[in-house]
Amino acid sequence: MKHLIILNDPPYGSERSYNGLRMAHALAKHDTAGEVSVFLMADAVLCAKQGQTTPHGYYNLERMLRRVLSARGCVLMCGTCMDARGLADTDMLEGATRSTMDELAETTLAADKVIVF
Repeated sequence: MKHLIILNDPPYGSERSYNGLRMAHALAKHDTAGEVSVFLMADAVLCAKQGQTTPHGYYNLERMLRRVLSARGCVLMCGTCMDARGLADTDMLEGATRSTMDELAETTLAADKVIVF
């Protein structure tokens, strides 16, 4: 099954992106033959900013996105949202890909399930 998770909230200050990535991990674990795509929009593009440092024992969304990628998942970032926040491709997690609304539309149409956080 193809799963698409769309995140909108910033990496910290709200737990919505954290919970969306927890869901991505659970789907990858329980549907090993499936595909998980995560699309980061608005402030959620900051989840893929590399070099995040969080206190010991606190979740780190950069590490969580690495887990999605290591489980053969796909991480797409809204390019317009990145530009609005002054984020260059070189600022972002390796393996995460700058994307477009057209690609989000295509990924949505191809998905069996779409979950929005």
